[in-house]
Amino acid sequence: MPTTTWNRHHILSLADFTTTEYDTVLQTAASFQEVLSRRTKKVPTLQGQVVANLFFESSTRTRSSFELAAKRLSADTLNFAAATSSMTKGETILDTAKTYLAMGTDIMVVRHREAGVPNAIAAEMDRLGVRVSVLNAGDGQHEHPSQALLDLFTICTLIDPASPRMKLLKGKKIAIVGDILHSRVARSNIWSLIASGAEVHLAAPPTLLPKLFAEYISEETEVKSYSPTPQLFLHWQLEPALQNADFVMTLRLQKERMTAHLLPSLREYHQLFGITRTKLQLCKPNVKVLHPGPVNRGVEISSELMDDPEFSLIQSQVTSGIAVRMALLYLLGSGKA
Repeated sequence: MPTTTWNRHHILSLADFTTTEYDTVLQTAASFQEVLSRRTKKVPTLQGQVVANLFFESSTRTRSSFELAAKRLSADTLNFAAATSSMTKGETILDTAKTYLAMGTDIMVVRHREAGVPNAIAAEMDRLGVRVSVLNAGDGQHEHPSQALLDLFTICTLIDPASPRMKLLKGKKIAIVGDILHSRVARSNIWSLIASGAEVHLAAPPTLLPKLFAEYISEETEVKSYSPTPQLFLHWQLEPALQNADFVMTLRLQKERMTAHLLPSLREYHQLFGITRTKLQLCKPNVKVLHPGPVNRGVEISSELMDDPEFSLIQSQVTSGIAVRMALLYLLGSGKA
């Protein structure tokens, strides 16, 4: 394992991650990816520790990935489901967290539909003076750090499997396409990709761009794109985002978070912003496509492209997620043993 000292007690956001921290995660994940390739895929690293997966919101990939990662590290796991918990009887989120604390939990992996819940639980653990770490597994429209880190790992290991590191992405053009307004994945990826030196291009209909960028849309002119920083570019048309792109990340339309009618139709969205083989002809010849899942086939991406190993990294993302989440749990838990 990397010998770099890890001082971060919680992982709640990537906004203040340093390059050293990113590289530590990537190198640690690479070590665990090697472990996962062995016949015996389990290590005793977190033996005796308890990882509680507090998922107040539905999840398949993230929850299963964290559970398997904890078990591969020999930790004991506790899995929480809001629908069958005492929250249906009126228990608060913080009281639920303190219940798991009383059971001896060392690391809490928290997912919630409202932004800020993992931060609130982390603040409560700090107030109580306990050595419990909190890991944000997705909160509202805020962030999803582990997803962005596994995306980073997937891309970097494709470029250099033996030594994934941030500087591999310097100067690469990466397009993020889709429902950016509601995407916590996009927000975390923007932090990580800009930190790597990549050129990040966001593409979406005007109704699906974040409000903080709305001031840059001029109703008086035919502005189709805007660059608020030298590394971040915004596009209201797909083509300029895809032009010569090295990687394309397409995002799910999060209809469950939409409170207004933001699109004329799914068919029109696919025609304008759906990723297909034909549209990828604008990109670099060796372009690769990512999607955090779950996927609406035929909406964000064509079904045939999603299943095409020549272009698609979607299954690789799922596999990478286990190694990356092992790395995060290891880095948070190694100082508690």
